Amino acid sequence: MHTDMNTDMDTDTDTDTDTDTEDEQRTFVLVPGAWHGAWAWDGIVARLREAGHRAVAVTLDGLEPDPSPDSAAANLDTHIDRVLTALDGCGPGPLTLCGHSYAGFVVAGAADRSARPIDRLVFCDAFVPADGDSWWDLTSEDYRKRVVAGARADGRTSAPSPGTDPRRRPHPVASFLQRLRLGDGMERVGRRTLIHASGWAATPFTAQFERLRTDPGWEVHELAVGHAVYDEAPDRLSAILTDSAR
Repeated sequence: MHTDMNTDMDTDTDTDTDTDTEDEQRTFVLVPGAWHGAWAWDGIVARLREAGHRAVAVTLDGLEPDPSPDSAAANLDTHIDRVLTALDGCGPGPLTLCGHSYAGFVVAGAADRSARPIDRLVFCDAFVPADGDSWWDLTSEDYRKRVVAGARADGRTSAPSPGTDPRRRPHPVASFLQRLRLGDGMERVGRRTLIHASGWAATPFTAQFERLRTDPGWEVHELAVGHAVYDEAPDRLSAILTDSAR
């Protein structure tokens, strides 16, 4: 178990330089949480590329800037399939799959079903589900109320909370409700990492953190920041992902 504490509020300085360092080069596939698109990971993608790695962020079905009407029916399996497609397009080398928040369900399912072995699975302030769990089961009552309130427009998608980032999009409700089916794929991943953000009072992840922090099968980092770890501690998060944390 590895626990880090960080109270610094880092700021993003995005660049898009991709250096070519074949030695130790890794591939990172980053999956955003509910209501977000690939843009949430922009600062982390830039940092990973600057460090000489390949990095791609995935926008899940229904979360595109201009989603199709059919994407409102996307469910958890749809989102897992989207990530599997991204994994299939990755080049050679060690592969890290990282999900934030809701996307813990997505990356767990993708790791379980991927034909390509995943070297490291990272849950960035994300749910770590078991077989049969749904996001609806594991989240807090406050978040369930937000989904219901946001779904009143069409009943198929849940609008983001008012006053949040304008790039957020309504999230397909079915993906919150569907139960995840898992085999033993997560156990086959050689390295599993939990990053727990302890700096927000409404976190639904405290019990999960307490359970996994003493589990020898997990590497656990605690950062004293809010839920948007990629915005509040991008340098620290990048260091954890690239194993350059000190």
